[in-house]
Amino acid sequence: MFQRLRDDIQTVMQRDPAARSTLEVLLCYPGVHALAFHRVAHRLWHAGWTTSARWVSHVGRFMTGIEIHPAARLGRGLFIDHGMGVVIGETSEVGENVTLYQGVSLAGTSLRKEKRHPTLGNNVVVGAGAKILGNIHIGDNVSVGANAVVTRPVAPYTVAAGVPARAVDYFGPEEEAPSGVSGANPGTSG
Repeated sequence: MFQRLRDDIQTVMQRDPAARSTLEVLLCYPGVHALAFHRVAHRLWHAGWTTSARWVSHVGRFMTGIEIHPAARLGRGLFIDHGMGVVIGETSEVGENVTLYQGVSLAGTSLRKEKRHPTLGNNVVVGAGAKILGNIHIGDNVSVGANAVVTRPVAPYTVAAGVPARAVDYFGPEEEAPSGVSGANPGTSG
């Protein structure tokens, strides 16, 4: 548990130019605190102590303004920056090295007891206020623009923006480019 906390602090130090010290991050970053609460709640959830898990999650939300369901699966290197209002639903899955800004929702669109929340790949950045809705997959190396509403899957190496969100740029291998997206491909520019 302490190693994961050290990893969380290191993630913040690497990705937030405003972070000045380990102590500052430990004491003043609600995203780090929310992840610590989530780890406790997640363990309780999988041990069958679901009410206790929900209570720990509730206390974490009260303390940080970030709501993460105890059953949500979070990868290493998650960075929740200015996290007030972030919501991560029960069946959400978040890959490694993901960044979520304030007001992001990974929300469900179904009342059925099934996979109803999004899956985010690795190295995804989700801008402030963005909503990713339903059982959809966001590919690796995707950037979701601020206030976007994403209701369809997003291909890897894509920038998605707008309401409803659509692919507005592509920066991956040319042969994998989604149809209809004309974007810069740094690997092929002269």
